[in-house]
Amino acid sequence: MRLLVMSFAVLLLTWLAGPARAAEAAPEYALASGDTIKITVFQNPDLTLETRVSENGAITYPLLGEVKLGGLTMAGAERRLADGLERGGFLKQPQVNIELLQVRGNQVSVLGLVNRPGRYPLDAANIRLSEALAMAGGVAPGGADTVVLSGVRQGKPYRVQADIAAMFLDDQRSADVYVAGGDTLYVHRAPVFYIYGEVQRPGVYRLERGMTVMQGLAQGGGPTLRGSEKSLKVVRRYGDAKAEEIAPAKSDALKADDVIYVPESLF
Repeated sequence: MRLLVMSFAVLLLTWLAGPARAAEAAPEYALASGDTIKITVFQNPDLTLETRVSENGAITYPLLGEVKLGGLTMAGAERRLADGLERGGFLKQPQVNIELLQVRGNQVSVLGLVNRPGRYPLDAANIRLSEALAMAGGVAPGGADTVVLSGVRQGKPYRVQADIAAMFLDDQRSADVYVAGGDTLYVHRAPVFYIYGEVQRPGVYRLERGMTVMQGLAQGGGPTLRGSEKSLKVVRRYGDAKAEEIAPAKSDALKADDVIYVPESLF
């Protein structure tokens, strides 16, 4: 009986810990120039101050003068002010609290095929990739389903490629990462395929996920009366190698930049 109870307890703890492990920890916000903060010191109302972080990342604080806070987390900035007040002999073990009133220093750039490309301020801490993309009006017609985020984390280059549709269709919310000031989001053009020859509407078409050769042919309106669907060919390039002509099955998947050719029937 005791073993059964212990086993149940282990299973319960594992189940409870699962969501915690799956959830992504929000990064600590770092103060930047343009941010507005409110500083309070416990039992010292005369040291309360609302101020803006200057372009060089500093503020001017009573008793301490100019203090560099740019680049520090909230906890780090609180420690720096507390240490300054204690080392200066003004207070013993001061309890400093900083409240972020307005975020203006950190911006994210959204480029590529979005409706409103540009630089956008992160008006709140802990903005996710999908929210930053929404600031730019979302993906424009012709844009891909994926977005590339690049930036710096802990002094090292950081790059993530996220599938926007899969975040919501396949519940891959872990791919909806947090963005940080200085990040760049880029949306490339959507993959396309080409179709020509004896088809109703030759041209260039967007390649939808999972699209087959038959579906691609249908996009072009199907073969003309003179077209030979049986002799259909696809020209495909493999990396930097020379393009090859293949005779695919109609159920085969199309790939980006494939060229479908429908020849004229011999009969």
